[in-house]
Amino acid sequence: MIPTLPTLKATPASQPFKRAQLGLFQGKLKRYGNNVPFSHHKTRRTWLPNVQRKRLPSEALGTNIRVKLTTRALKSIKKHNGIDNYLLNTRHEMLGWEGLRLRVLVRDAMENPPPPKGETPEAKAVREEKEELTRRKAKATQARASELRRVVHSQKPTLKTAQAARQAAIEALGGTASPGKIIEYLRKQKQDQKELLGTSFAKMSIS
Repeated sequence: MIPTLPTLKATPASQPFKRAQLGLFQGKLKRYGNNVPFSHHKTRRTWLPNVQRKRLPSEALGTNIRVKLTTRALKSIKKHNGIDNYLLNTRHEMLGWEGLRLRVLVRDAMENPPPPKGETPEAKAVREEKEELTRRKAKATQARASELRRVVHSQKPTLKTAQAARQAAIEALGGTASPGKIIEYLRKQKQDQKELLGTSFAKMSIS
């Protein structure tokens, strides 16, 4: 499940070492041990992680992120070439609540980038048209890959897949449609897929 900001806010605060949930600690926790002098009269003590406060630039958000993090997390961020890649590619167990919150913000910013400054209405219309065409091509490529995968594995269409295609067509047509309109919609969808993919429609293969 991909977390969202409301679900993160509703998460109960009953975790050990809560301070690690408020920053990027990369698995570093409070450690416990003993002071052992020459007399061997042991006394309990703790070791805290090396926590720093940093401002890290985020390309997706277009600003600096102020965060508390350990030196281990800082080293990992440098290995990932930036905090954006670190947040998107690190396991959720290592991020904590603050890391998951930042991951949601970065992911949303990458999916819905802000428009350029000083953009004219004509340029905005062209940009939105290109983005819509890119989304349609990605959807067509995914559908074609699924179809080829089914052919390669010799999987014939089942009643379940037919019902799913029919339900998707009904939703696209506004909730109610006759069988003839559903068949016409599916044929048009296949034709649009061929037009969007062009020559790659026939040459496409899967590994």
